[in-house]
Amino acid sequence: MIQNKTSLAIDQLITRSKHILIIQAENPDGDSLGSVLGLEQILGDKNKEISLYCAIDIPEYLRYFEGWSRVEKDVISDFDLSIIVDTSSIALLQKTNHNLLKAINNKPLIIIDHHQNKPDIEAKETILAIDPSAAATTQIIYEIANYLKYPINKEAAHVLAFGILSDTLGLTTPSTTSSTIRTLASLVDLGANLTKLDSDRKLSYQKSLKLLKYKGDLLKRIETYLEDQIAIITIPWSEIKEYSPIYNPPMLIMEDMRLIINNKVSIAFKVYDDQKITAKIRSNPNFPYANQLATEFGGGGHKFASGFKTTQYKDLEQLKSLVISKTQALLNKPPVDENI
Repeated sequence: MIQNKTSLAIDQLITRSKHILIIQAENPDGDSLGSVLGLEQILGDKNKEISLYCAIDIPEYLRYFEGWSRVEKDVISDFDLSIIVDTSSIALLQKTNHNLLKAINNKPLIIIDHHQNKPDIEAKETILAIDPSAAATTQIIYEIANYLKYPINKEAAHVLAFGILSDTLGLTTPSTTSSTIRTLASLVDLGANLTKLDSDRKLSYQKSLKLLKYKGDLLKRIETYLEDQIAIITIPWSEIKEYSPIYNPPMLIMEDMRLIINNKVSIAFKVYDDQKITAKIRSNPNFPYANQLATEFGGGGHKFASGFKTTQYKDLEQLKSLVISKTQALLNKPPVDENI
């Protein structure tokens, strides 16, 4: 839970600002998009000029949601305050224009996030609103706005609910708590339409025949280790270039990987042409150590959803071997009852 004094400090920065830039990381998802669109509505109703920024294009699978096109790639420099949502890691802002990063560093900054990474983004004046116990960044935004008695209109309630449902896979992930459900209920009271959200969310599941055939190819390439407890898929640069503008390749297959009998953790490696390798980590409830695994390689995240990026390994097989070894050590840890 965000402390009251943090919310009050946020209010002070917002009150003295006229133009606010809201930034999401370079891995846009439903929670980050819901966060920027929700803040746009809430702060716009306080007569603030709002600009939305992301260094990359919003993926096509999120474009069914109204408002995505207002997120721009154009560099903006005349803002008074910036708000970064759904990340506190500079590693997820590497594609952000250098001049924009410099402007962010020289002006007040608010970071709103629910990941467990150690924050490494600094500015002239920084307020951290980070709560790893929250299921989504959109949940934190609602809690702050509610405490400050900021009006939350119907549109804001709808997109905030969208973010929560997106990051919790419809309230089914282990990160979902009674607090998450109460927040969603409050958003429904404010006008969020769960029926429309569900039908809209299903639209994001629709895929072209090309994508379905590609998914079939990915399914054939799954590697498993330690009696199927670990599942791994590798996405080469050629496929990143071809498919990422349409759909993030790991997200096509990771839920299927988690359904493998005996699976505890699934890892998707993406290999870029500049020696960068990223890893997306998703685990089942009997392996609440995804963040610990990511931390071993300079990343972070949640117990069940984490990731890292690295340029230290030219040989993917070497990195893969190290990841499997670290995962095996974590698999040997005493089991944790996630139902308490």
